[in-house]
Amino acid sequence: MNRLANEQSPYLLQHASNPVDWWPWGEEAMQEAKRRDVPILLSVGYSSCHLAC
Repeated sequence: MNRLANEQSPYLLQHASNPVDWWPWGEEAMQEAKRRDVPILLSVGYSSCHLAC
């Protein structure tokens, strides 16, 4: 499990068992990106767009 396992969003929970170290959006993610000097890759919810399209 990754950090998304503690989220409420059904979309985020779909990815809770991915081997990727996903982070939910928030201050902790921002601080870690700054500390490591890395960009943030943001998902805007492909799953919900896919269902609606």
